[in-house]
Order: sequence, then C-alpha cells, then structure tokens
Amino acid sequence: MWAYVVERRDEILFLSYQHVSLVLQCVVLATAIALMIAVLVYRSPRLTSMANSASAIGLTIPSFALLGLLLAALGFGVVPAVVAITFYAVLPILRNAVVGLSGVDRGMVESARGIGMSRLATLARVELPLAWPVILAGIRVSAQMVMGIAAVAAYVLGPGLGGLIFSGLSRLGGANATYLALIGTIAVVLLALVVDLLLVLVARLTISRGIRA
Repeated sequence: MWAYVVERRDEILFLSYQHVSLVLQCVVLATAIALMIAVLVYRSPRLTSMANSASAIGLTIPSFALLGLLLAALGFGVVPAVVAITFYAVLPILRNAVVGLSGVDRGMVESARGIGMSRLATLARVELPLAWPVILAGIRVSAQMVMGIAAVAAYVLGPGLGGLIFSGLSRLGGANATYLALIGTIAVVLLALVVDLLLVLVARLTISRGIRA
C-alpha cells in the first residue's frame, strides 16, 4: 500500500488540502452563525431551551438524507457540501455557546455594567472571553464530527478525500480498490488529529491563564 501512496501522493495531498480547507472554512462560518444565534437567545430561558432542542434534533438527521435533500434543491458540487457541513458544524458550537454564555457569573456582568460598560462592550469584553473555553470545546467537537461528514459529502461530488473512499468502495474486488478506501479513511483520521492539535494551540493562545486555572 505504501508504494501505491507514493505513486499517487500528489493526488492524495491535493485531496487532503481540499478536505481540510472545506472543513475549516465551514467551521469558521458555523462558529459565526452559532455565536450570533447564541447571543440572541442566551438571556431567555425559553429561547435557550429551543436552541438546545434544535441542536439535539439536528444531530439526529442522517447526513446521507440531508445531502439527498440538498442534492434535489442545489444539485451536485461544492454548494450542497458546504451547506450540509456547516449545518452539522453549527449544532455543537451553538449548544456550547449557549451554555457558556448562560454560565457566566451574573455578578461579573452587573459589575461591568455598574462601571459604565454598555451591553455590547460587556458581551465582547466580559461574557464572550469567559465563555470562550466552553465555546472552543464545542468548536473542537464540531471540527472532529464534520471531518467525517465532509467525506460523506463526496456523495454530492463535494471536494476532498471522500472521493477516494467512495471510489474504492464502488470498486471493491477490483485492483487497488481496498487501498483507495483505506488511504482515504486513514487520511481523514490523520487530518482530524492535526486539526484538533491546531485547536489545542488556539486554546493556549486565546484563553488567559486566569481562566485556564
């Protein structure tokens, strides 16, 4: 198998780049969407409950089913892949963002307001930094989850390593078919580990020592 990897290394590297680029861009977009929703709902217990319920229900939707529906509406290509991956990426981040913001000590918020900070400034300088460790934990879960979903997105001809996996599975019994599926799967796992290590580094750089302690 190693000889086969060396022979097709350029293709594998390109597909790996496509895969991780697709995942990271969708996770960034999902983080922005989840934070906007969380900021709108976290002060209301009723809206918070609805957001958490939506997150839980959304995770029960099979990725193949969602991709099939998107295929009918958007056709093949990058667009349905991005929509599906972003949808699933939003869910863990939204849940953690709501939990993190709701869990900020109200006394600290009131103290910030008491010294003249506006609601927006309090959110940006007090609540979000304190909630960030919980939010980042959701981002890590999301990135790991959608790394696999991005492979399934090859069903709608999305970019990335899923093409190798599907190609191998469709040709099982043929020459190198098992190699294709294994290489694609192993590459996805390795990329997931690399992305998680990068997010651990982001945590060390963005979470203050006082909060980590």
